[in-house]
Amino acid sequence: MVKRRLFWTAVLILYVAFIFHNSMTPAVESSRQSGKVLTMVLELADRIGMRGQWITEHLIRKAAHFAEYTLLGILLYMTVKQYFFRSRMGSMMQCWLGMAIPFTDETIQLFVEGRSGQIGDVWLDMSGVLAGFLIVKLISGLRGTGRR
Repeated sequence: MVKRRLFWTAVLILYVAFIFHNSMTPAVESSRQSGKVLTMVLELADRIGMRGQWITEHLIRKAAHFAEYTLLGILLYMTVKQYFFRSRMGSMMQCWLGMAIPFTDETIQLFVEGRSGQIGDVWLDMSGVLAGFLIVKLISGLRGTGRR
């Protein structure tokens, strides 16, 4: 039990550090990274015969936000569950952290060259966290149903 708690706590802390590190990346570098991903996605779309004119750097960036925070939601759920299994306190902790981390992330960006904190990104990030929670709940529900 203790090893499991330590494992999930360490993974969560490292992942949040990864998110905050990304927020500290200057706009020029962040845009360059997004441009690389955009190029890869457009090449993939072309290979499978899909027209990709609708795929933009903005869409890539927003999809990355959502995906990054969906994984955070999964990690939050798994970590908090180790401390507060099926309790209101655990749910409150997940929700509080699921809001506090995106707000902190966007606040960090206010102090980075060329970046800006955006309330729309906070909402997008919190939606990703919620999606992560729902994915874990769905999977655990399906696993529970299969056992009966």
